[in-house]
Amino acid sequence: MSDLNFSSVQFIEIDAEREGQRVDNFLISILKGVPKSMIYRLLRKGEVRVNKKRIKPEYKLQASDLIRLPPIRVSEKDEGGYVNTQRAQELEQFILHEDNHLIVLNKPSGMAVHGGSGLSYGVIEALRKVRPDAKFLELVHRLDRDTSGCLLIAKRRSALRSLHEQLRNKTVDKRYFALVSGTWPKARRVVNAPLLKNTLKSGERVVRVSDEGKPSETRYQISQRYEGATLVEAMPITGRTHQIRVHCQYAGHCIAGDSKYRDPDFEASMKEIGLKRLFLHAHQLTFTHPNSNEKMTFNAALDKQLSYTLSQLKRV
Repeated sequence: MSDLNFSSVQFIEIDAEREGQRVDNFLISILKGVPKSMIYRLLRKGEVRVNKKRIKPEYKLQASDLIRLPPIRVSEKDEGGYVNTQRAQELEQFILHEDNHLIVLNKPSGMAVHGGSGLSYGVIEALRKVRPDAKFLELVHRLDRDTSGCLLIAKRRSALRSLHEQLRNKTVDKRYFALVSGTWPKARRVVNAPLLKNTLKSGERVVRVSDEGKPSETRYQISQRYEGATLVEAMPITGRTHQIRVHCQYAGHCIAGDSKYRDPDFEASMKEIGLKRLFLHAHQLTFTHPNSNEKMTFNAALDKQLSYTLSQLKRV
């Protein structure tokens, strides 16, 4: 795809590796430097066609589909350089595993998984920047911007399909460490509460428990008790936006450093001992390798700030 010429009409034939991908995500991945708003406008106006027909952004590509791309005018400012190259290169040190089919990354807190909502780039755009020859790089799942830990990226369309199927079948085991306020009851092993996502006028996403929401389940077990806090291991069975954070709040035990679903007193006490981020970390990920069928488990260590925070608390 590196020889695309934006100044003239282009035709692209879809191969089997791309089959099943949404057309909007395909265009975003190949039209590097083209604003997403422009891509969606081209789709809406019917200027991008598949097999000579207008299609919607959610259309899933089929092998041998022929995509027509119109001439696209992109300013030099948009054609590249919007990813901080140094920050992108720093991601290399966070790679826990890489092979021909996937990457497992210990995502740092504060970095979004993808651009949008006022962010010029995220993990996936950064990886594409430092891996310009990679034909395919796609997120398998997502983590909140402030959540750190295991993030899975597919390097082949076939790997993405396999891993998405595992997620749908709930055979991917994702485990998080969360430091929450108060004493988490030993008997509370599951939080079942439907979640409804709302988007405010500012574009901020807020999730709340509501009977109108989608069924959501998180399982918990206690890892360590401290004075005034508990380190719990959270295992989301469903994958809703902000699920662990809202379920903890609903249970009466907000996560440390959570400015959106917060306990002001607990947040203040955590700041006093130096916590400046959300204490939610995807510490373990288990799945079946899409090529070898081997069961694989990866563990991501806590960063220095989270480790230091725990060292300042008194165990009970």
